[in-house]
Amino acid sequence: MTEQSVVREKRAVILLSGGLDSATVVAMARAEGYSCYTMSFDYGQRHRAELDAAARVARDLGVIDHKVIGLNLDGIGGSALTDSSIDVPEAPSEGIPVTYVPARNTVFLSLALGWAEVLDAQDIFIGVNAVDYSGYPDCRPEFVAAFEVMANLATKAGVEGKPFSIKAPLQNLSKAQIVQAGIQLGVDYSLTVSCYQADDQGRACGKCDSCRLRADGFAAAGIKDPTRYF
Repeated sequence: MTEQSVVREKRAVILLSGGLDSATVVAMARAEGYSCYTMSFDYGQRHRAELDAAARVARDLGVIDHKVIGLNLDGIGGSALTDSSIDVPEAPSEGIPVTYVPARNTVFLSLALGWAEVLDAQDIFIGVNAVDYSGYPDCRPEFVAAFEVMANLATKAGVEGKPFSIKAPLQNLSKAQIVQAGIQLGVDYSLTVSCYQADDQGRACGKCDSCRLRADGFAAAGIKDPTRYF
């Protein structure tokens, strides 16, 4: 590859959790002609099945590089996903649920921003959704827009005229629409894990909020959900 072709390469850093939404976003970015660089986080979550799923998705969708960054969000706790003393709820709750992880998307996007600056990639993709979601404040369009403003104030690239764009292509899609889009783009959803409390084999509980949203999305799309349950 020549130096000139490297400069022209359209690169994107994509947050990849190993779940349905983020896998779809990788496929969308690839379809738009991006060279995809994916980032996952070992942040002290209840299970590693989603990290294994992220690695599978990255391989299947042909990303250029897939990084797993170690964090210690369980050190501050405050979430059913990082604190084993807090039960994962198995029924819808009012307000922001206990599965919300304090500052998670802010931290994740900040690290993705750092890698994007190193890669000379101006686009960062995240699979947040404001239609079929659990009510997390860091999934709202206002958050995405505010982070983009901050990214361009806080970076060398931003202040030197290479602005970053935070892309959330699923923002206004229903879960059914996300599934349909992914199927059209060739996403193998059997590789993904969405459950908040999956076992070591990646099998889902079928009871948590994430399982419910996923199952409802596949049902509404009229597509069989390949999720395995324990």
